[in-house]
Amino acid sequence: MLSNKVSLKELKKKGKNTSIYGSRYVSEPIPKFEIPEEGMPSKAAYQLISDELNLDGNPNLNLASFVTTWMEDEADMLISQTNGKNFVDNDEYPQTQIIQNRVINMLARLFNAPHNCEFVGTSTIGSSEAIMLGILAHKWTWRENRKAKCADCSKPNIVMGADVHVVWEKFAKYFDVELRMVPMEENEYTLTADNVKEHIDENTIAVGVVLGTTFTGQIDQIQEINDLLEDVKDEKGWDIPIHVDGASGAFVIPFLDPDFEWDFRLSHVRSINVSGHKYGLVYPGVGWLIFKDKKFLSDDLVFEVNYLGGIIPTFNLNFSKGSSMIIAQYYNLLRLGKEGYSNIMNNLMETTTYLAETLENTGYFKLLDEELSLPILAIKLTDKVEKIDALGNLDVFEISRKLRGRGWLVPAYTLPHNSQKTAVLRIVIKENFTRDMADLLVNDIKNIFKTHEEVSTEDLDKKNPSINIF
Repeated sequence: MLSNKVSLKELKKKGKNTSIYGSRYVSEPIPKFEIPEEGMPSKAAYQLISDELNLDGNPNLNLASFVTTWMEDEADMLISQTNGKNFVDNDEYPQTQIIQNRVINMLARLFNAPHNCEFVGTSTIGSSEAIMLGILAHKWTWRENRKAKCADCSKPNIVMGADVHVVWEKFAKYFDVELRMVPMEENEYTLTADNVKEHIDENTIAVGVVLGTTFTGQIDQIQEINDLLEDVKDEKGWDIPIHVDGASGAFVIPFLDPDFEWDFRLSHVRSINVSGHKYGLVYPGVGWLIFKDKKFLSDDLVFEVNYLGGIIPTFNLNFSKGSSMIIAQYYNLLRLGKEGYSNIMNNLMETTTYLAETLENTGYFKLLDEELSLPILAIKLTDKVEKIDALGNLDVFEISRKLRGRGWLVPAYTLPHNSQKTAVLRIVIKENFTRDMADLLVNDIKNIFKTHEEVSTEDLDKKNPSINIF
């Protein structure tokens, strides 16, 4: 018996005549905190890591994230071919730089950059980097203008609504700018012109507006805010730019409603960011930053380096980055064209509308945004839920937890300051979320309520047993 065990151990050690699961690497703990003294075969390392990743959620059922989880096989091949290219090394990979510039041209024209302006832009790791770069450029422009007037430039501020992504708060803290965040109000979840008027002054470096907020998917009053800033410029001489955070909406609105003016057609919109890895339909991470005119980007922020073989200008927070997602973005623009993007966005909105109506028809949910500008649903519970909830613990957080048990990833959260009593579920409709999947989701949600109602009824019966009088 002992000799058999020894021979089996030796067999495992040699790794012959067995699968990965018959090798010693499966019966030993995986190194977690220190680099192992010896390595292991590539197939063993792959299988062990792959098996561990099964504990993650299914990306196709992730309705929490905006980022793309599916691309065509041809895009995957291009990504694989370009994974090893460091984008910043333009001297060795000049064609990749040319392709990036083509994308910038396409996006600038999609966002209606005026023909008499010389637009500029850059790719970024995502919209967070793009926002920081865009507002940083506006801070530099504001400071240079103040210095030219011999005015104090020590107290810059930025105005935005509480509906913004956390990166806006990060910018204010990291780059020493006063944050003037307009709180949400109950049933008013976007930034309005009236609120902006109360917060701007001569030290305002920019107003940040959102084309599709993270919290509710709604759109700030961009046109009205632009009109306000035009009046302010005429009356007081303050030329305050608008930066549009189009992370979620700038790849959607141009194809759904091209006549809606939110972009460079508005006089004070000077910069726009968009996430290619959201509705640009590219895997993470790639973002884009476009300036209406190069005069809004100070030369002082553009660095030139020569240690990669040639003189390379760089305007990014991050130096090295992969080329693959830039190429993937170009692939989508060529592959889909305006017609393809329009078809996809219209399908998304049809699914969104269907899901919204189906959920509301249950009587358990109410939409925060009845207009549905983007394929994003933010829903809260109705009073009907209280009537079936004798246990008093069925809220959006419990629903989110129960949906996770079925594989769905649907976030639950409270809205920002002044509206924090409102708790919502958010469902992001992506390209690979079909009408059939919407039905499956609704069915699982209905089952949650059905099961909870049955449990609540049983609990009430236990607390209040019926008394029979004979």
